[in-house]
Amino acid sequence: MGRFILSGFADEIDQDLDVQLDVLAEHGIRFLELRSVAGRNILDHALPEVQELKQHLDERGFGVSAIGSPIGKISIFDEFPPHLERFEHALQIAATLAAPYIRVFSFFIPEQEDPGIHRCEVMRRMRELCDRAEQTKVILLHENEKGIYGDCARRCLDLVRTMDSPSLKITFDFANFIQCGERPYPDAYDLLAEHVAYLHIKDAEFESGRVVSAGYGHGRIGDMLAALLGNGFHGFLSLEPHLRPDLDYASLGLAAPASSKERFATAAAALKALLKEAGM
Repeated sequence: MGRFILSGFADEIDQDLDVQLDVLAEHGIRFLELRSVAGRNILDHALPEVQELKQHLDERGFGVSAIGSPIGKISIFDEFPPHLERFEHALQIAATLAAPYIRVFSFFIPEQEDPGIHRCEVMRRMRELCDRAEQTKVILLHENEKGIYGDCARRCLDLVRTMDSPSLKITFDFANFIQCGERPYPDAYDLLAEHVAYLHIKDAEFESGRVVSAGYGHGRIGDMLAALLGNGFHGFLSLEPHLRPDLDYASLGLAAPASSKERFATAAAALKALLKEAGM
């Protein structure tokens, strides 16, 4: 039987780290996917600052589930060497924070172009990232962001099979698949199940593409969680609410949250309800 561990993008709560940790603690969450602190991306922090963050997290009893980095979130035409330097810094940060994972992307492709045209360059760049990661203990998690090479399940599978690296796994983002016109479950899951190591919990609606709380969209998140659990999955569920203040909460049968803290609470409650319904 598998096991889920809750985490989240706490910078959606507040930019102050202590506020982030206070709210996570209220919801029984002891990990965070570290993306930004004090208005700066984690990769824009020098190592001495990261060491201070680590000490503070330890004092508060929190761990880092993943570095929410923007590596690979550049155009396929952007220069790669400066990005590799940034990636090396990400590896150092992950080691300092004892984070097992770094989130990565597979480069934005011009909207009107066939992603296959750029496949060779995507794979060349991803190979460099994987080769460097293999020299460390960290695992890279590719996220299926809309507009990048690996935005659909088929090309995500192409990436992990081509790399064939122990240092590359999949972060499965339900809402992103929906916004690319794909059914997360069972379609994307059936293709990627053996490669999924981490999940971003946000749901979405097919017609509007709007992001909603888990279970209120078309991601069939509860069904996939049950399937993963039955298959022995052991890993993180990372809340990434992306809930807008102007979302029509009434149409979802929810009270409208007034603040980012309340929106995070709404997302956390929705996920916990799904887990409870499935007996998890």
